[in-house]
Amino acid sequence: MDVLTKEQRRKNMQHIRQKDTKIELVLRKALWEKGYHYRKNYNELPGKPDIVLTKYRLAIFCDGEFFHGKDWEILKPRLQKSNNSEFWISKISRNKERDDEINKKLLFMGWTVIRFWGDEIKKNADECVKVIEEAIFDIIMEREKQY
Repeated sequence: MDVLTKEQRRKNMQHIRQKDTKIELVLRKALWEKGYHYRKNYNELPGKPDIVLTKYRLAIFCDGEFFHGKDWEILKPRLQKSNNSEFWISKISRNKERDDEINKKLLFMGWTVIRFWGDEIKKNADECVKVIEEAIFDIIMEREKQY
């Protein structure tokens, strides 16, 4: 494993996008091709969801595996052995907590929340769209029950 200098690491970190990431673009394109209209990086909701279908009150997040702590039980021990382990463990732990807080806030506001891992989107965007369509169907059925 190559060890980066502080300057190299800083440059790498500066190039990590916060919006319009490759995974977001892939999922948005798949939704657009199916005829879904959405808002992106919707700042009127907690957490600024990556994709929002306002008509259905559906908030979608496209989470990167590292920064959002996928397989945390495996990742955390690896990070403990790495450089700057306290920083990374603290950062990713806080990201995971924030994700949970945002989910709860959105659910309390009456929104449905879907979170996809980047790999899921890259490997099978069509399956992700199916999950979204199932959620839309459930939302529509729930609305019909209320009337």
